[in-house]
Amino acid sequence: MSTQVDAVRAQGLTRRFGDFVAVDHLDLRVARGEVMGFIGPNGAGKSTTMRMLCGLLRPSEGSAEVAGFDVLRKAQSLREHIGYMSQKFSLYGDLTVTENLRFFAGIYRVPRPLLRERLDYAVSMAGLEGRGDALVATLAGGWKQRLALGCAILHRPPVLFLDEPTSGVEPSARRRFWDLIHDLAGDGVTILVSTHYMEEAEYCNRIAMIDRGRLVAAGSPGELRTRGLGADLVEIDCSPLGRALQSLAALPGVVDAAIFGDRVHVLLGQGAPPVQQLGELLRRSGLRSGEARRVPPSLEDVFVRQVALGRREAAS
Repeated sequence: MSTQVDAVRAQGLTRRFGDFVAVDHLDLRVARGEVMGFIGPNGAGKSTTMRMLCGLLRPSEGSAEVAGFDVLRKAQSLREHIGYMSQKFSLYGDLTVTENLRFFAGIYRVPRPLLRERLDYAVSMAGLEGRGDALVATLAGGWKQRLALGCAILHRPPVLFLDEPTSGVEPSARRRFWDLIHDLAGDGVTILVSTHYMEEAEYCNRIAMIDRGRLVAAGSPGELRTRGLGADLVEIDCSPLGRALQSLAALPGVVDAAIFGDRVHVLLGQGAPPVQQLGELLRRSGLRSGEARRVPPSLEDVFVRQVALGRREAAS
């Protein structure tokens, strides 16, 4: 029977900046060859966590091991065995595609006999065949991001950190980028990728949901949708949304209510009115309402619920 090997392991990982706690006793495990998604709003602590796991930022408390290296004691050795793609575009716009690749190959100490093979692979992966002499500043956003990914894996690292790599990239280019991520994972590369696009979380093997530096939920997309709410989810097309939200939230047995687009999502617990009565209750209050219907939860629903539970627990 094979045992699962963790490529990334963190326990009680904490980072303070003065009195501000950016990452708060985070526990995390990522298996070898797994794509782990980091989901959370801006300021949740995703980038700070990645920087600690990369050995770029010293933890205030806790421990972590990445690719077999302790991030505190073996930070220099660790950096030779990971790839990192920052949130901001990291290539040099005034250099050509080839010049950027050669520069990063030198930083990562790619052996000379392997240089041509690695450069050709990166160019092919980025879809830039025949454009080696083009200035990077002239490339479209999707090409730039794929090229940056190619630069990050020139030394064939076993663990790859991608910090919101598709931010600002058009949807079709984002999908192509995720195809590349799964190609790498298929070759055994462990990937920790942060994103604020909930639909992208569906592409991950597992997801870590983070809010205010704390891990609020973790699991596969299917697991989170199945157990992440703990109540029935109902959707109602009604207006005006503000008044409808207040009316629904005040009903007995309603666990939570939130606006989703032009509708309201309601979590019904024990003692809540039957689903088929919700629309009528709103109409009696002088609001416009269609009929309520049960809907399968999205990852956004789960995230909103888990954040609310996490903040309630932290405040208690």
